[in-house]
Amino acid sequence: MADQKAPRATSNRSTTPVSETFKEYISSQWADRQSTVTEAREQSPHAAERRARLSALHPGKRLVVPAGQAKVRSNDTDYAYRAHAAFTHLTGWASDTVPGSVLVLEPSADGHDATLYFRASAGRDSDEFYANPEIGEFWIGPRPSLSDVGVDLGIATRDLADFEAVVASNDVDTLLVREADPDLTRRIEALVPDLPVDSPVDTVADRAAAAGLLARDVSELRLVKDSYEIAQMRAAVAATKVGFDDVIADLDEVVVHPRGERIVEGTFNRRARIDGNAVGYDTIAAAGDHACILHWTRNDGPVAPGDLILIDAGIELDSLYTADITRTLPVSGQFSDVQRLVYDAVLEAADAAFAIIKPGIRFREVHATAMAVIAEKTAEWGFLPVTAAESIQPDAQYHRRYMVHGTSHHLGIDVHDCAAARRDLYLDGIVEEGMVFTVEPGLYFQPDDLTVPEEFRGIGVRIEDDVLVTADGAENLSIAIPRTASDVEAWVGRRSR
Repeated sequence: MADQKAPRATSNRSTTPVSETFKEYISSQWADRQSTVTEAREQSPHAAERRARLSALHPGKRLVVPAGQAKVRSNDTDYAYRAHAAFTHLTGWASDTVPGSVLVLEPSADGHDATLYFRASAGRDSDEFYANPEIGEFWIGPRPSLSDVGVDLGIATRDLADFEAVVASNDVDTLLVREADPDLTRRIEALVPDLPVDSPVDTVADRAAAAGLLARDVSELRLVKDSYEIAQMRAAVAATKVGFDDVIADLDEVVVHPRGERIVEGTFNRRARIDGNAVGYDTIAAAGDHACILHWTRNDGPVAPGDLILIDAGIELDSLYTADITRTLPVSGQFSDVQRLVYDAVLEAADAAFAIIKPGIRFREVHATAMAVIAEKTAEWGFLPVTAAESIQPDAQYHRRYMVHGTSHHLGIDVHDCAAARRDLYLDGIVEEGMVFTVEPGLYFQPDDLTVPEEFRGIGVRIEDDVLVTADGAENLSIAIPRTASDVEAWVGRRSR
């Protein structure tokens, strides 16, 4: 692959030496690198099993799953790189993935042969290692060798330069996870303008639908977690608990700062970088009225005594599996009577939803159960123009004014995992042992909502836990993070001891 002399916007300001004397000197007197990889990583056999399941769904077809490229943040700087979830799930390569890598499952007599294509390290006879700030090892560190990655992941490896020639051999139908790498998708479409005559996919529209089919299938593979994934979810939740403990320990500093929400965010994010890869999503640190904004991530407001602060946060591990937890804390250490009334109602909804979870129910029943409690409470308080029974009818839904979001979503490598799965396997799907999802009801009374008494306005409460479906019920993976009103008060109160 040709050297990139001036990646992105560096050509007008590059001062890299170009003399032959310099190039000869910098390319000499380097010690041989020794391999440090002696065995496959823990997730390797699990990833192989997932590939086998995908292979069985698409016999005779070439399957292409890109990791994706780094995304530009500003000019020639990138956001922190994160591989596409399907790629990580099928390879076991996670936070250490080389950007631009591609997994190819090539059809064979036994199903499919897996090959991982990625940009291997450039030799010292190339100027890439010192002159290319986008991919050169002087700038971003050395890339692993083909052989090391092959051992580490238990997958055959080839240089990325060979990839397009393989795809251009238009001898089999090719399915692609299109959204993972749009540039690569366009190149593949140019290389394979026509599919075989005997293919069932013979129009542009049908080709797009088939590509969507692969994205759907790799998403549905993650609906039920294997033992490695479940262990990672437990570890992510445990790390997240420590992050919440850190925030509570810093509450005194949080309260005195004019942008205390930023202190909360920073404290939690620090723990995420210490004990994991990063946060699994932008932390929500919403104090006072901000708790009524469901995706408040500006986090630039004060945190005042007497307020509630809603913290929705999760730590993503190096494996890219993430927790997703919400706790609503009384900043002063004690709920007011109205705050506690609302909090206990949300907890009752969460507990009711958790109580019905077991294999065999429909996923949508979890939400319906929580919403029945929300309707009952808001009707009891006189906020609805009808009874609770009337409100829960599909053509009514008055209570949804105070909780417009859903109660549950699947969780794993992506915080909203399995999002491309079919509705009849997700919302309308049957709950199975090994599924991991959230239970997160809430009540949000906007500060200008005239349907509720003034003392309720500006109160937002959400309680979110991560749940593992077991053989005969469910396990709350986050039960160690205090969640009852009394336990939360004791938790917050411990910071001053």
